[in-house]
Amino acid sequence: MSDARKSIATPAVPMIDLERQYAPLREELLEALGTVIDRRQFILGEPVERFEGAAAEQLGVRAAIGCSSGTDALWLALATAGIGSDDAVVTTPFSFFASVSSILRVGARPVLADIDPITFNLSPQSVESALDQPGAERVRALLPVHLYGQCVDWEDFARLAKERNLLLVEDAAQAWGARWRHSHAGGLGDIAAFSFYPTKNLSAAGDAGLVTTNNPEFAERARMLRQHGMRVRYHHDEVGWNTRMDGFQGAILGVKLRYIRRWNEERRAAAARYDRLFRAAGVAESSVYPQHGVILPTEGPNQHHVWHQYVIRCARRDALREHLTAQKIGSEIYYPVPLHRQKALDLLGYRDGCFPEAERAAREVLALPIFPEITEVEQQTVVDAIAAFLSSPR
Repeated sequence: MSDARKSIATPAVPMIDLERQYAPLREELLEALGTVIDRRQFILGEPVERFEGAAAEQLGVRAAIGCSSGTDALWLALATAGIGSDDAVVTTPFSFFASVSSILRVGARPVLADIDPITFNLSPQSVESALDQPGAERVRALLPVHLYGQCVDWEDFARLAKERNLLLVEDAAQAWGARWRHSHAGGLGDIAAFSFYPTKNLSAAGDAGLVTTNNPEFAERARMLRQHGMRVRYHHDEVGWNTRMDGFQGAILGVKLRYIRRWNEERRAAAARYDRLFRAAGVAESSVYPQHGVILPTEGPNQHHVWHQYVIRCARRDALREHLTAQKIGSEIYYPVPLHRQKALDLLGYRDGCFPEAERAAREVLALPIFPEITEVEQQTVVDAIAAFLSSPR
């Protein structure tokens, strides 16, 4: 068969297919939305309160506070913890923009540290080095990101926080259901933030977020700050913000919460299939950095990975992505530009070469299609296309 005929015969493999998730839940979701309309609880109200209670129970935390987006959840977590203009916060340069912009939004200064080249998570060793630099006395909190659905090496972060008397703020936007040992993301640190953007493992039908904490004072303060600083209606104790979750999103999330454990297990099964298929194709390399094949992601010790993304490394990443696109196979780059090289963050004063692991990862990472309903046939199509690319002359 000619290459042209092979290309035509290749079925499309989407990066994510929300239709497969929503179709079986259609009637259940419409009933939940109808209840919101019938009761006219469009902002906060009973649907949000029910979701907050069920979410806190599932994560094993004392409190969950719904808000309008994952970005607002990060801001709300930092503001709740009292981080402000005299403070600095250490985080990663290899994440979505909100991880740093939320720090700036509360008036604090972001301090960046490099990543681990295997997990892509913030490196505790790099954080420790950053804490030993001049000016680090302003650092009041660490903000590690549980990237791609896997928790950071929490034991080291807990040690650093204890030794340096720092707060731990989790960016758990991609990590609903992930665990470090027996504790869920969202219940490891002092306070945490989740995103329910439509492509997340647990997703809303629009923007929504959540703050979680085991600190009752933080919980009460977060509820106050999300409503313009009100504890009593029209009495403002502080300048907060309007960052409330709406009733429709609370209702949808309440339905989906009942299925998320199963969906996460299906993602884990899909990740295991990718691993098996790539190794059978003979293109998986065992080194840290790619040479002629691909580096597969791994689940670290003490981890329960929920595979929000399945991210490989490839030395010819851009050419590989073009090849996959030509084969109608979805892919995405998370993230093509490290945060310290974003134009909007030139004010931080970092330059090329400051974070070599993050910079190299930005050149090599590629996220492949993964979602609970993906089939083995689709995954085999992805692996076959990558194997064909790697075996072709450059």
